[in-house]
Amino acid sequence: MSQNPQDERLRRWRLILGSAQDGTACKLSGADVTIDNSLNALYDSERSAGLGSSSPKVARWLGDIRTYFPSSVVKVMQKDALERLNLRQMLLQPEMLEAVEPNVHLVANLLSLSGVMPSKTKDTARQVVRGVVEELQRKLTHPTHQAVMGSLNRAIRNRRPRHNEIDWNRTIRANLKHYQSEYRTIIPEIRIGYGRKRSSLRNIILCVDQSGSMATSVVYAGIFGAVLASLPAIQTRIVVFDTAVVDLTDEAQDPVDLLFGTQLGGGTDINRALAYCQGFVQKPQDTILVLISDLYEGGNRQEMLKRVAALVNSGVQVITLLALNDEGAPMYDRRVTSEFSQMNIPAFACSPDKFPDLMAAAIQKQDIGQWAAANDIVTSRS
Repeated sequence: MSQNPQDERLRRWRLILGSAQDGTACKLSGADVTIDNSLNALYDSERSAGLGSSSPKVARWLGDIRTYFPSSVVKVMQKDALERLNLRQMLLQPEMLEAVEPNVHLVANLLSLSGVMPSKTKDTARQVVRGVVEELQRKLTHPTHQAVMGSLNRAIRNRRPRHNEIDWNRTIRANLKHYQSEYRTIIPEIRIGYGRKRSSLRNIILCVDQSGSMATSVVYAGIFGAVLASLPAIQTRIVVFDTAVVDLTDEAQDPVDLLFGTQLGGGTDINRALAYCQGFVQKPQDTILVLISDLYEGGNRQEMLKRVAALVNSGVQVITLLALNDEGAPMYDRRVTSEFSQMNIPAFACSPDKFPDLMAAAIQKQDIGQWAAANDIVTSRS
C-alpha cells in the first residue's frame, strides 16, 4: 500500500470503479490484483456468471474474499453472489459449505435447498446451520428469558410451590439470613414460586409464514420459538405454513431439527394456518398469537379476516410481524394491514433485538401500538 495520500486515494477509487470504469490510470499490484479480481467476478456487469460453474473457482473466490475482506463485507458479498450469479448450486457441495462464511442468509438458503440436497451434503449443512443457531442462541436466550420472566414475575406467588415452580432468584434472596456457613449452603425455609398455575400464565402461539420472502424471519422465529418453549412458565406452540400447515412444537428442543422441519417457498394460506392455531386457544385472555407474515393471502382473504376478528373478539392478543429480522419491512399487503388496523392489530417489522421486549410488553398486556411508537417502530396502517 502506498504511503502517498494521493496515490492511496487513486488506489481506492480504482478498486471501487473496477477495470471497466477505470479512469484513474492507477496500476494495481500484489494483493490488490486478487481483491480486484474478486470484485470483478461478482460486480462487473460486462461479465456473465463471473465465477462460472467450476467448484475450484468458487472455492478459490470464497477463500479470497474471506482473506481480504472483513466478515461483515464477506456476508454481503456471499449474499450478492447467490442473488446475482445464481450460485445456490454451490451450497449443494460439502466442500463449498466448508468455505462459506456462516450467517442467517446462508441458513435460509440451506433450508430452502434441504429438499434437493444430496445426502453427502446434509451432514455438513446441519453443522453449518447448528453453528449459526448456537451463536444466535447465545445472543438471544438471556435477554428473552430476562424479559419474559420479568413480566411473568408479576404474577401472584405461591409460598408452597412445587419443585419446578420455584423462583430460585427470589427464594435465595429471601433465605440469605438462613445461610449455614459450616455447610456453605442456604436452608430454604421460605420457598417462593410462580404460582400453582404457572404453566398456564400465558400461552404463546407463533404462526410463521414460510414462503420464500420470509426466509430469514423463519430462521429467527424458529430460534425464538425454541427459547420460549424452554420456559416452563409459558406454553409455546410453533406453527409454520405455506398452503399446508406444519406443527413443529415437538421439535422445539432442538432448533436445528425445528428449522429443517420448515420448507421455505411455495404459496400462502394464512386462513388455514389461523384455523389450526385457533384450535389451541383454550384461554383467550391468556393467549398471545404472533402472526409472522407479509400478509399476502393466497387462500380465502375474507374468511381470514373474519377469523382474525373472531380471535380478537374472543380476547386473544393478536400481533402481526411483517418481518422478524434486521432488514426492515418487506413488500406486504397494505389492504390487509389496513383491515388489521381497524381491528386494533398492530403490524410492523421487528428486529431480533427488540423481540424479547415485545414479548414482555405483550405478556404485560400493554398497548403494542404504543410500545412500537416508544421504540421508534413504525406500524403499517394502510
